[in-house]
Amino acid sequence: MLLGRVTGTVVASRKEPLMEGWKLLVVRALDAENHEAGGYVVAADTVGAGVGEVVLYATGSSARQTETTRDRPCDAVIMAIVDTWEIGGTEVYRK
Repeated sequence: MLLGRVTGTVVASRKEPLMEGWKLLVVRALDAENHEAGGYVVAADTVGAGVGEVVLYATGSSARQTETTRDRPCDAVIMAIVDTWEIGGTEVYRK
């Protein structure tokens, strides 16, 4: 799993039928200090995340392991909305 922040949305009115009903969000990777690090990915949202929220997401074959994405064309999925995280006893993020 990876940490990221939702930075935007994607609307695709025509898509593969197996993707119908999916909410697609743009996620930017975060490093351990809660700084943007790396590129962006479009992820299927399975938990109702919104712009600005910090999320846990998976990419590659792991993205097809949720109930929503199983056996569907998906390379990234949001699996959780982060409430807090800490490293070495220091809180890095709180919602």
